[in-house]
Amino acid sequence: MTSGTGTDVLRYTAFSSDPAGGNPAGVVLDASGLDEQRMLGLAAEVGYSETAFVTEADPARRRFTLRYFSPLAEVDFCGHATVATVATAVALAERIGPGELVFDTPAGEIPVLTAADGEGALHATLTSVPTRSRPAEDAELDAALAALGWERGELDPALPPHVAFGGVHHLVLAAAARARLADLAYDFEALADVMRRHGWTTVHLVWREAPDRFHARDPFPVGGVVEDPATGAAAAAFGGYLRELGLVAEPARVVVRQGEDMGRPSELLVAVDPGDPRVRVTGRAVALVTPSVTGPRAV
Repeated sequence: MTSGTGTDVLRYTAFSSDPAGGNPAGVVLDASGLDEQRMLGLAAEVGYSETAFVTEADPARRRFTLRYFSPLAEVDFCGHATVATVATAVALAERIGPGELVFDTPAGEIPVLTAADGEGALHATLTSVPTRSRPAEDAELDAALAALGWERGELDPALPPHVAFGGVHHLVLAAAARARLADLAYDFEALADVMRRHGWTTVHLVWREAPDRFHARDPFPVGGVVEDPATGAAAAAFGGYLRELGLVAEPARVVVRQGEDMGRPSELLVAVDPGDPRVRVTGRAVALVTPSVTGPRAV
């Protein structure tokens, strides 16, 4: 599509190959002539939680400079921009072919590997910063449970509450039953207050279906969103949590299903290596709208 300012804006949904699923993001592949205010205005016009802007492009070296904006402000990669990064990586791979890309972002250099799977669909793999995880303190846990309306007895004792880090912090709570995860009706303002006090980006609620398969929901009231349908940053932190607990004894890939209970199913593939503090998160992306003009000048 072309915005009201004449700039080509692509719309993709990340962590899904179905346009009805995943987490939508905006992508502007030629933002070289846009200043900060125009990028912020475009992000507000698009209305998604994240829009990525390619401000410099070197297709020959497969290196690109990215900035990320929410409708309200600029965000750096580690804040919450994995969705827009996956969308941008797939958009670029569609134009210049799959392979490794390097994104220069306000948070530093981000290598992203793009490839086609057996069905021909493109996906992108991001590598997190070193992850870490610690047990949640009683006061933290009690405040979060009160805001959620959950009880301690509804938690899975085999997956203890932790605060996990994969660029930003997330409280990880594991429900003992799928029905508990499905029934999410929390106090928006109370949980936002708890999260601001403790510096959590999301609360990562999970249920373990199998050792390598989890279902997740991510309340995101601090971002003004009741729930996020796909959260790459939380998935990376969760991978570090599993490694810290010793639940991954050898290099393995874990599937995280998210967004199902809100009607936007997403799938995040989380690669964990016990010997590596970094975690790799892979997801597909698919275009939601075909641009009305031929590809952008930058690529």
